[in-house]
Amino acid sequence: MTDAVDETARLASTFDDASGDFDRLTPTVWGPAGQALVFQLGPGPGATVLDVCCGAGASALPAAAAVGPTGRVHAIDVADDLLELGRLAAAERALQNIDFVCADATTWEPPSTVPEAGYDVLAISYGVFLLPHMDAAFDRLVGLVRHGGRIGVTVWRAGAMEEISATLFDVVGRRNPAVAGRPSLRKRTPLRAIDLPRTLEAWLAAAGTHSVEVRTLSNLLPATDELCWALVTGSGLRAVLAGLDTDAVAAVRAEFLAAVTERGIHTIDATTLVGTATVRRPPATV
Repeated sequence: MTDAVDETARLASTFDDASGDFDRLTPTVWGPAGQALVFQLGPGPGATVLDVCCGAGASALPAAAAVGPTGRVHAIDVADDLLELGRLAAAERALQNIDFVCADATTWEPPSTVPEAGYDVLAISYGVFLLPHMDAAFDRLVGLVRHGGRIGVTVWRAGAMEEISATLFDVVGRRNPAVAGRPSLRKRTPLRAIDLPRTLEAWLAAAGTHSVEVRTLSNLLPATDELCWALVTGSGLRAVLAGLDTDAVAAVRAEFLAAVTERGIHTIDATTLVGTATVRRPPATV
């Protein structure tokens, strides 16, 4: 339990640090995936939605627009600085049906405003593989959704983001041996178990669902200097910069961008799997 708490705190710190640049990635990365997830889930007017690992609201905000003033979205994350970005975006759009709450998804309990049967929709964009004990945590969250409700996740497809990440680790590793040879996200998290269409489909089905649908959102982005560095400073990759002073970070930036050019990386693969399903509850026993 202590390890899970420590990891949650580390993630919160990393993404709070990344919050200043996080929104720079919304138009190209977080936003398209969030919109695709909500479209595939299809929440309607009046629905109640739980958005876990919501970040700045890439899927929570379109969900709020979909459910309208009679619906409600509970958007939760452990990174309060990201949540504040979501609150500001909601205010700018005059969305009054969304609550951004700093909370741990593994212990979240629906407030009394949620129908007794449970949420209508559960959405988790790019976050499910970061939850401690992913399978158990996901099963618990699915249990908060009513029979016939909808659940959906987005995850990186196998190979996505790996070339750019490996280049960064090589560069930072020259200054910090602990980063040298650091395994990819796929290898150090449960992502490797769900980053192919067939494995994600099987995993969703095993959570007690039917009508599973997994679509591939192709997202191949030009590797401009601006985008490459935004991916470092505005995502979980920022963790490798921890402990470096301003001069060292500037040097890493220059060396990293030079390495991107030297390695002939012209395209960033941000391809994403969008998986959705319908919850099946066993009949109640009398």
